[in-house]
Parts: sequence; C-alpha cells; structure tokens
Amino acid sequence: MTPAIELLRRLGIAHDVREYVHDPTHASWGEEAAAALGVEPDTVFKTLLVTLDEATTAVGVVPVGARLDLKAIAAAAGAKKAAMTDPAEAERRTGYVVGGISPFGQKRPSPTFVDEWATALDVVHCSGGRRGLEISVAPSVFVEVLGATFASIASW
Repeated sequence: MTPAIELLRRLGIAHDVREYVHDPTHASWGEEAAAALGVEPDTVFKTLLVTLDEATTAVGVVPVGARLDLKAIAAAAGAKKAAMTDPAEAERRTGYVVGGISPFGQKRPSPTFVDEWATALDVVHCSGGRRGLEISVAPSVFVEVLGATFASIASW
C-alpha cells in the first residue's frame, strides 16, 4: 500500500480504494481516472504543488477539468505570488511521482488548499499515491487529516 492509504487506515478514516490499468499515453490522467472509475470528471481532483513567494510550498487540490488559479491560491495562502513547483522538486517533497501525487501521506506535508467545489460533493476522488490508484473520501477528510482550507482556487 501507499503512504496515503496507510495514513487513512491508521487514522480509521472511511475511504474506498480503486485501481485501474493506467495508460501513460492518455492525454489527461485525470480524465482517464474518471472514465476508469465511471464517475463525473468534476468529482476527480488532481493534486498540484506550488511555490509561494519563492520560498515555501503549498498544495492545491482542484477538479481535473479545471486549472489551478495561481493568484487565487497565493491569496488563500496569504502570499503575494505562486508558481508551479518544479516536477522533480514536487516528487522529492511528496515522495510520489507526478501524476500519482496524493494529498495524503506526503513525505513533507505542506499547507493544503482544496477548491471549494469539493464541499458540494458527497465524495471526492483523488490519487491514492501512484498512477492508476484512486481513493474516494468525503470532502471533510481533507480538513480532518490535513487541516486543509477550502477556497475558490480553480479556474474553469
């Protein structure tokens, strides 16, 4: 199991784990996950790392059909600006590979911001810590486990 799943199990957090055969040539890994799970793409969220004010890292969790609004996440984090973290650095910080970064069980946890759209859903699907592995949780789990903040950080 991955650190994400181990963490949720250790904490006794209700979650479902779903595996599918990942196609590395698929144009959108998030849309691939939605199709494999048989769920609407706006219920599948991707995990992205940003560097705030060139010094600290934060995690943004947004629907796969949306883009992370860098100005919005910077504002939510109380920073002046945000830029996408270099993929190699994101992998080092989280312990996961790009395309399989889970918001849960990261090697070096960072402040986490989840798009407020998640609060309209009963269940959110996100990476379980590797490509082809998804976990489904209630939106409240992001706050309970990560101390996450819900904010309008997605751009549709």
